[in-house]
Amino acid sequence: MPLLNIGHGNTVMTERIVAVINTGSSPARKLKELAKNEGRLVDVTEGRRTRSILVMDSNHIILSSVQPDTIGQRMQLLQPEYHLAACGAQTEGAGDRS
Repeated sequence: MPLLNIGHGNTVMTERIVAVINTGSSPARKLKELAKNEGRLVDVTEGRRTRSILVMDSNHIILSSVQPDTIGQRMQLLQPEYHLAACGAQTEGAGDRS
């Protein structure tokens, strides 16, 4: 159950994230407004500018002040395949020195 840092000490479970979207589009703003009206909005920006919107499998919408690209990079680092590939590349190089 890897937890993803989404800013200001807040974390979410990576397997519960459906999408990470930019806030610039009209549909993103509508999604945010609908979630707010229905009580499904979680704002973890601590008063800072909202830079990304996380859509969760529970239909909750989370507002974060972290850029979507940064969240995507953090998610990649938590993927088991990424860790196996990175460890495999390092051990192959270390084994060649013998």
